[in-house]
Amino acid sequence: MNPVDESTARLQMGERLDDLLTHNLKIIQSPEVFSFSLDAVLLARFAGVPPRGRMLDLCTGNGVIPLLLTTRTDASIDGVEIQPRLADMARRSVQLNGLSHKIKIIESDLREWKVEGELYDAVTVNPPYLPLQSGDHKGNPHQAMARHEIGCNLEDVIAATSRAVRPGGRVSMVHRPSRLVDIIDCMRRYRLEPKRIRFVHPRQEAESNMVLIEASREGKPEVRLLPPLIVYGEDGDYSPELLAVFYGKAAELPDFKRNNGRAPVAVKREKGNGGGSVNSDSQ
Repeated sequence: MNPVDESTARLQMGERLDDLLTHNLKIIQSPEVFSFSLDAVLLARFAGVPPRGRMLDLCTGNGVIPLLLTTRTDASIDGVEIQPRLADMARRSVQLNGLSHKIKIIESDLREWKVEGELYDAVTVNPPYLPLQSGDHKGNPHQAMARHEIGCNLEDVIAATSRAVRPGGRVSMVHRPSRLVDIIDCMRRYRLEPKRIRFVHPRQEAESNMVLIEASREGKPEVRLLPPLIVYGEDGDYSPELLAVFYGKAAELPDFKRNNGRAPVAVKREKGNGGGSVNSDSQ
């Protein structure tokens, strides 16, 4: 991909331009409105993607997941976002990276939005994690809607993914482990059969704080529990697996089935690489 001309970014008040550290991709962010977190990066690298066809990203935010997915597939990608400001940031990032021919940002409520044309081959979603009654969501309205189930709840999200994906297609989600039972139960009610689950732990000895789950519409019951993904090593730096994903050495998280259940050879970070801005906390 050709280098991005940053002078065309058209940044608004409070926005900045960050490096996605792969394929010369840049993204418009705002600490007051929305900045993506580690969970989005992991989902984009975990999700099963078709080599071509159609993909959908729900709750797309500022478009980070569609942008990262373009490094893994030639599929066209639609992103649906309910917040006008975030949808506008996503569109400008898509244009800035010269990807308008691959990514389309749709401003819509996923509860009302309907698929145009054929169903999608794969769907990704990084939904709000927190139930409406939990925590304080009276502050920043953009961040509150991204984190709390204000615009949609878990069932709304899963119902939307099921309506959008074709039979045999894949749905990939990142969420909190505390909601895993609810996620699996709801997926099955909407004909989505969990196929791969991977827990993410901040450190080897710490409790999981994220879970990645992939389901197949109308698939047969069988699920694989993948080895845990550890974010930080004993030295406090990102683990080799995380660094490989961040710095473009690995386009996807490994499928251990292809490695006979073993972890792949670690890729170490190269010295001298610049850094972008990734919040290591889940949303």
